Amino acid sequence: MKVLIVGSGGREHAIAWKVAQSPKVDKIYCAPGNAGIEEYAECVDIKAMEFDRLAAFAKEHQVDLTVIGMDDPLVGGIVDVFEAEGLRVFGPRRNAAILEGSKAFSKDLMKKYSIPTAAYENFTDAQSALDYLETAKFPIVLKADGLALGKGVLICNTIAEARDGVREIMTDKKFGSAGNCMVIEEFMTGREVSVLTYVDGKTIKPMTSAQDHKRAGDGDTGLNTGGMGTFSPSPFYTDEVDAFCRKYIYQPTVDAMAAEGREFKGIIFFGLMLTADGPKVLEYNARFGDPEAQVVLPRMKTDIIDVFNACIDGTLDQVDLQFEDNAAVCVVLASEGYPVSYKKGFPIHGLETFRDMDGYYVFHAGTAKHDGEIVTNGGRVLGVTAKGSDLKEARKNAYEAIDWISFENKYYRNDIGKAIDEA
Repeated sequence: MKVLIVGSGGREHAIAWKVAQSPKVDKIYCAPGNAGIEEYAECVDIKAMEFDRLAAFAKEHQVDLTVIGMDDPLVGGIVDVFEAEGLRVFGPRRNAAILEGSKAFSKDLMKKYSIPTAAYENFTDAQSALDYLETAKFPIVLKADGLALGKGVLICNTIAEARDGVREIMTDKKFGSAGNCMVIEEFMTGREVSVLTYVDGKTIKPMTSAQDHKRAGDGDTGLNTGGMGTFSPSPFYTDEVDAFCRKYIYQPTVDAMAAEGREFKGIIFFGLMLTADGPKVLEYNARFGDPEAQVVLPRMKTDIIDVFNACIDGTLDQVDLQFEDNAAVCVVLASEGYPVSYKKGFPIHGLETFRDMDGYYVFHAGTAKHDGEIVTNGGRVLGVTAKGSDLKEARKNAYEAIDWISFENKYYRNDIGKAIDEA
């Protein structure tokens, strides 16, 4: 069969790598792709938001299945466009992708259906938000309602910081139209855990757990990023936590979306906070996490094409979803200055080292080919993933592997997975 993957980052590289392992697949396209994805797929020069061009390409090349990796096209309705053309596509429709597309919608959904989450209020004008802050308890969290590349969340310790945050999001529109509405939320404390799940509209099957590191600097300092590294599984996601989440969070979310006439088929990413009062939902995403996909998919044993098809056909209950009994750690190699400003175009050396190394992977996030050479082309450049028998071994292997790669202005955090030592 022929598969088209839509996207260009490390997540899409991980998906392409996993799809290439399926004996059912004999041709992979990726639009637009990147220099690393070229190893498994024919990259097509069509942007992720060019829905009509993508659908026309899929029809012309008789693509059997299209997989949407990114949030923007899902929230924008690419699945609806493909389905209207009679094309088979994996991902939620526009009216279901709103679960990620609007934080105000998702918070209201959780309140209506008693799904555990932080207390909150939604605001559509800056003055009302500023008035609310006068009597609020600090620290407090401000969230731009729409998509903001994982950066539209501000944790404010003082009212002065919060006032600046309101101006940043709602008045100055730092995150564009994502700040037309804003959620003000109580600050929760505890361990953060990410759980990706496959959903077919009624059945939900969780993947193995993971934990992301969003801040740019060691010790969780600096600005929020798209993710500086991750590990899987989380030692804090116990069988007891899993049982609670399945009963009170995962299935209720799927049922709530169905009850709202927004049947969800695809992936629901649950960002969880393990609080003293039990697990609560921090956020929903409507696709694989990035870089969570880079540690979850290498541990997945089941043929991903079988899972994609089951989600589309509503037969996920018949799939035996299995993961390896091991661990994986991913360290992101970024460009110095990310996420603010950075230089591109530096040659990358050492990538060939990974070709013959079992249990070691390098997923391209921001790379390009220039004069036959692979060069840096983004803030997050590469995700270096290594597996091990347990998390400590996987972490040791990952940090050894990042030394195999060199490029000018290479930057990374030194403490990805350090929480493992505290478990």
